[in-house]
Amino acid sequence: MSSLQKADIDRLYKKGLFLEYVTVGYNVGEAIVSIGFGSLAGSIALIGFGLDSIIESLSGLVLVWRLKQRGKVSAADEERIEKRTVRLVAISFFLLGAYVLEESVRKLVVADVPETSLPGIIIAMASLVVMPMLAWQKIKTGKAIGSQAMLADSKETLACAFLSVALLIGLGANYLFGFWQADPIVGLVIVAFLFREGWEGWKEARDKEHE
Repeated sequence: MSSLQKADIDRLYKKGLFLEYVTVGYNVGEAIVSIGFGSLAGSIALIGFGLDSIIESLSGLVLVWRLKQRGKVSAADEERIEKRTVRLVAISFFLLGAYVLEESVRKLVVADVPETSLPGIIIAMASLVVMPMLAWQKIKTGKAIGSQAMLADSKETLACAFLSVALLIGLGANYLFGFWQADPIVGLVIVAFLFREGWEGWKEARDKEHE
């Protein structure tokens, strides 16, 4: 490998780290704002969106660790630590999914009407802009350095963009038409997403045990 090639690879790894830092930072901010405004409005969809952002931040931190450990630890140690972390993240998805499910069903059954949330709509619109851009850059960088982990993470980032669409529809329907049921219904959509992500993470950790 020439020095130029090594310099290019180092630059790409630094770009990958930067993208993950941006993802984690954005998700943490998104979580704080979403949960805060969701609590004020009584919006389980917005709260659930914020909870998902917390877990996505944890997933992003796992990838940050992997990128920073390049050449520092053995492949076996890296796999062992990552498997344990992925399993903990998966359990978190299941627990948060159960909470959002309970709250969504309760709001529908007892007609606990959430208030409208213009800040929530703005958050959803911002994510629709930011997440696809991050996903596109992660795909380019992941392919360049041959990182399957980053390519998988890009799909998670893109999934967050699709989740933002559901959130926007739910909050928008309540804000524009007073269709408050859209909020807990979107909460159920988020539940399905959380459970799917939890199952995928659990299956990934299990598959690594049998490799």
